[in-house]
Amino acid sequence: MAEGLIPTGHIVTVFGGSGFIGRQVVRKLAKRGWRIRVATRRPDLAFHLQPSGRVGQIHAVQANLRNPASVARALRGSQAIVNLVGILAESGRQNFEAVHAFGARAVARAAQEAGITRLVHMSALGADPNSPADYARTKARGEAAVRDFIPAAIVTRPSVVFGPEDDFFNRFAAMARVMPVIPLIGAETKFQPVFVGDVAEAIARGLDGALPPGSTWELGGPDIYSLREIVAYVCALANRKRFLLPVPFGPAHYMGWGLEVATTLSMGILPKMLRATRDQVMLLRRDNVVSEEAIAAGRTLQALGIQAETIKAIVPTYLYRYRKTGQYADERLTSTTTH
Repeated sequence: MAEGLIPTGHIVTVFGGSGFIGRQVVRKLAKRGWRIRVATRRPDLAFHLQPSGRVGQIHAVQANLRNPASVARALRGSQAIVNLVGILAESGRQNFEAVHAFGARAVARAAQEAGITRLVHMSALGADPNSPADYARTKARGEAAVRDFIPAAIVTRPSVVFGPEDDFFNRFAAMARVMPVIPLIGAETKFQPVFVGDVAEAIARGLDGALPPGSTWELGGPDIYSLREIVAYVCALANRKRFLLPVPFGPAHYMGWGLEVATTLSMGILPKMLRATRDQVMLLRRDNVVSEEAIAAGRTLQALGIQAETIKAIVPTYLYRYRKTGQYADERLTSTTTH
């Protein structure tokens, strides 16, 4: 990466920078003049990030959070770090403990050894060391590990993140396209969907120095919805009349177990939209919204002065493709004859 292209010359290493949230973070940081090193397991799959900055501003390197040596190499010469790596379901060696806890610890330890104190770590709403869900417990352990090594680190906890490539609204829209009945586990569980661009802006401000060192921020959108309300909205956008079937948590646990087995036996062939796990079922037992404590402490998007986007302003712009006739579903073709 050539020197002197960007006025500041400062390098930030972004772990998980090629993913859904990562590409938005990279774009925000590029506009701020950072030189960006994207640390990813597959650098060959990060070429799509190049147009987000100027020539030579964004460079991908190989790193795996399970390999501390590769993490240390990715940090050489960096002045700041963003860790966005996370998974929603386990697969082989990519399990919650390895990614959320061990991986976060590896990044924080390498940061301490390199003398880097500017670190933004992305966790998740609901991170709790006492949660019955492995996902939430390992997220909490990751936060604790980061703070052990870098007390000044900033932690962000987003709710469900939405945007054109999300795995939430797109998943239910895909189900609505092919399934006459959509099962709802945790139909009344509350969510506070937050736009990916707003999450990226909060993270970028963390590197700007606009967020107090050592602070934790809960990021939620302007509105709270039950899962039933969200799926009903998705079906309406897709112009699909579907029956929404609430599934009690008891049967849902066994459903999750069955789908885990089916995913394993199908060697990954089972469509992603049909996959679910027992751990995800446990997560759905709790609301996923910004806490009253975070609101009172001024640790929210609104407190940052970020005007959070609503799902009604953004989601229709990318779910139209699930309609039978796409973006033209509501239009009527007319013709006129001239004589």
